Amino acid sequence: MFGWSVTAANVLAFPGLNTLGISMNRVDFAPGGLNPPHSHPRASETGVVIKGKLLVGFVTTSNVFHSKVLTEGQMFVVPRGLVHFQINVGKGKALLFTAFNSQLPGSAVAATTLFASKPSIPNEVLTKAFQVDDDVIKNIKSKFGS
Repeated sequence: MFGWSVTAANVLAFPGLNTLGISMNRVDFAPGGLNPPHSHPRASETGVVIKGKLLVGFVTTSNVFHSKVLTEGQMFVVPRGLVHFQINVGKGKALLFTAFNSQLPGSAVAATTLFASKPSIPNEVLTKAFQVDDDVIKNIKSKFGS
């Protein structure tokens, strides 16, 4: 759907990481691929671009957006719990390795959390939160199989 895939190296994949407080991910991006806005409730994240060109961004708790286009060898940091994303803005594939200060950082993808939860968040809550009509919320939920 978004043109990216992740290979996680956390305590679920490698039980030997138990109690070590570290984990990593390999993230592969197709051209135009997006790791959608998400957060990690239990870890800060660092990442290094191995191949390609990625726009990396996050939003602070003061609603300040920070972003930068990164190329091979460049790194980024995202503090724990902040909403962030990466998108491939290069012409070819991109590869990113990320590291976390938790054996199981967790991931909450904003769109699926809000529009594909089971049971579903009431439309009334989402229409008020986003200041849109019910038809807009129904349309978005339909994209996520809700």
